[in-house]
Amino acid sequence: MTEEIYFKRQENLKNVLSEYDLDGLLITNLTNIRYICGFTGSAGTCLVTQAGQYFITDGRYIEQSKDQVKGFDRFIDMASHLSIIEKNNLLSSNSKIGFEGDHVNYTLYDSMKSNFNNVNWTSTQMIVEDLASVKDKSELDAFRVAVEITDKVYEEILPMLRPGFTEKQVANTLVSKYREYGDGEAYSPIVATGPNGALPHAIPTDREFKKGDFIVIDAAAKYAGYHADMTRTPVVGEATEKHHEVYAIVKEAQQRGCDIAKAGVSCKEVDAATRDYIHEMGYGEYYTHGTGHGLGLEIHTSPRFAPTSKDILKENNVMTIEPGIYLAGWGGVRIEDDVIINLDGCEILNKTTKDLVVLD
Repeated sequence: MTEEIYFKRQENLKNVLSEYDLDGLLITNLTNIRYICGFTGSAGTCLVTQAGQYFITDGRYIEQSKDQVKGFDRFIDMASHLSIIEKNNLLSSNSKIGFEGDHVNYTLYDSMKSNFNNVNWTSTQMIVEDLASVKDKSELDAFRVAVEITDKVYEEILPMLRPGFTEKQVANTLVSKYREYGDGEAYSPIVATGPNGALPHAIPTDREFKKGDFIVIDAAAKYAGYHADMTRTPVVGEATEKHHEVYAIVKEAQQRGCDIAKAGVSCKEVDAATRDYIHEMGYGEYYTHGTGHGLGLEIHTSPRFAPTSKDILKENNVMTIEPGIYLAGWGGVRIEDDVIINLDGCEILNKTTKDLVVLD
């Protein structure tokens, strides 16, 4: 990412702070820190005020922060980050400073109150996350590469999806290939065969693939920090009438979600498009999770497709659409694509077929 991209993000953040009548924001969540200034280390704090922008870390990150941090004055010290803010008089008396209420624990909050009893600390929710949910061109380019790698690796592991190989073997191969072609795995791969596929977030086991098994493969790459997310569900050997029935329902539900998703549509409506169809087909009780979520520097971000969601889709949100049916003791089917939200629809990034693949 260029300096100009980070400067624009910082300008956008200050505009939002003005809308909230805040004099500044203390950022402690590491993903939000990466988004706003570029730092990828494991210890850092950002303080953004109308008077200045300050980044604080310790001596492990002298060179890394010098190279990565854009648009912030840096403070390197072994002392606590709050004490560095206090020692350098980075906060004005009687200022109204927001903090990330979703990420600050009570111990930190208590220290903030005691160290700065003349500051009006104000809990905020999702300020940086909401800014980050709308992607710029450089982010969209990174997603495209991550999805291309994901599609490529999926095709390469297809020969392993047959009797003689195990869930763990395929999961390990996926990880190895994501690290070879990109920045590694976006999350721990899910490879779940037969009855294990009824667990939406199954952990790979030593179970071998057997004829008649659906194999739920939920696995993806990340690139430049941005996470792809894809699920496909092939079947080993001959597909029965039930395989075809369940798969066709999920495929149609997923397509209905893709068809309705565009800027201005509520996330609740997209969820209903998939969920109502599965319910109509008699499998509603076996669809046990939301329809999808935002993607970014984390695998699960805002907004989210869910029955209770109040979010409205915006242009250049990047979302997953991933309905599923899970039948205990038999297996499951999930189909998932990554999509870019446009004004007149959505662009499906994944090129891997969504037709039922029967593996010999």
